[in-house]
Amino acid sequence: MGRVSNDNIDQVLRTVRRLIRRWQVPVVTQYRHDPFTTLISCLLSLRTKDAVTRAASERLFELARSPQQLVALSARQIERAIYPVAFYRTKAKTLRQVCQVLIDRYDGQVPDDLDELLTLRGVGRKTANLVITLAFHQDGICVDTHVHRISNRWGYVRTKTPEQTEMALRQRLPRRHWQTYNDLLVTLGQNLCHPTSPWCSRCPLTTQCPKLGVRHSR
Repeated sequence: MGRVSNDNIDQVLRTVRRLIRRWQVPVVTQYRHDPFTTLISCLLSLRTKDAVTRAASERLFELARSPQQLVALSARQIERAIYPVAFYRTKAKTLRQVCQVLIDRYDGQVPDDLDELLTLRGVGRKTANLVITLAFHQDGICVDTHVHRISNRWGYVRTKTPEQTEMALRQRLPRRHWQTYNDLLVTLGQNLCHPTSPWCSRCPLTTQCPKLGVRHSR
């Protein structure tokens, strides 16, 4: 049985890159290069399906594409725009609070520093790393449930939590892959390497993947 290691990680990720061309990339990737929309779409995406996040982001960004424009909206206007994302009322309040901090503390700009981003309400390591990599093109490793699951399923890391996975990848993953690793594995996880019953029969990596933790596959 194969295993993904640093001996074959370049080839594995090239295969994933070719494979995912047929699928739609995660919604937050759509807003790369713009720190504000990247940050806001990330906050909307928490515990929400990608299709719902995509539609909510589009509606909200028709109304506001800067912190100043967003705080000018009422909580009710934001709620209507982002519904039905999970916890939409709470997120509407969070978005206004985050934007007010950006205005008061950062002159309306999203900071390009991981530790500064982590001080913003609702921003965890996953969101902060996404903003750093997508919007500012700095090296970072974003780990969501897909990245955590697949990295362990491959046997590339052996960890129990996404944060442990991030730290393990920072030690092991070649730096040239840091900025793209999340995009590749999230798209793979959403479309093929599902949490339960992954499509192993359709995966070109089946001979290299030890399928650790997989009980049922198709």
